[in-house]
Amino acid sequence: MSSGSVPDVSVILPCAGFATRFGAPYSKELHCLAPGITVLDRSLEAVVELAKSGLNVRLVVVFGTHKLDTVSYLARYAGIFQMVFVYQDQSLEPDLDGAVRSALPMTQGPVALVLPDIVVSGAGSAGSLLAAFGRLEVAGWSVVAAVERDPGTLRQMGALAVVERGDVMTVRAAADKPADPSGFNAFWGMVAVSEEEAHQLPDVVSKGSDSPLVGADALLVERIVNYNTTEG
Repeated sequence: MSSGSVPDVSVILPCAGFATRFGAPYSKELHCLAPGITVLDRSLEAVVELAKSGLNVRLVVVFGTHKLDTVSYLARYAGIFQMVFVYQDQSLEPDLDGAVRSALPMTQGPVALVLPDIVVSGAGSAGSLLAAFGRLEVAGWSVVAAVERDPGTLRQMGALAVVERGDVMTVRAAADKPADPSGFNAFWGMVAVSEEEAHQLPDVVSKGSDSPLVGADALLVERIVNYNTTEG
């Protein structure tokens, strides 16, 4: 796409974390899964599909000085996305919600939150984010999610209580890393939100806020893997 093009959609990619649980001498998103393919490449597959569909995609990368290896690696996507790099503003919040707040002023159009260490896989996973954007006119919010019953996993993720309403799945309740995961049956891997509602996106990953994901459409995929440890 042309760097001067107005983006149709924006994708926030927070890469400023320190990955203390990962325990490797390199950024966890650069962990190699196959020859020439990293966790980051896999996490961006659904974003690449947005561009392949004809959308102009702005990728807003939030980083810190310790993530220049990731910044360099992303050069391979320069011909696919319009890329904007933003230092995480530590005065906002040092965590994920601060990364989202740092990125939001650079977004335009509907916005997705894609995490560099979360990989969505299985049939239809590559097109899942495109489908999520397509659902925004209905609810304003949509999530790409996977069914999960393990309490330990739900405590580490953006937990959801997903119910079937007619022919669609809807989020009835949502909490980020809940201390009590009972009542939750899924977790999200990617979030999409309309431009009008995007200012609430930090609340999706904030501890003290009510989640705006309640009422969101949920698109279920076979598997979502969190590469927070080198075992992945």
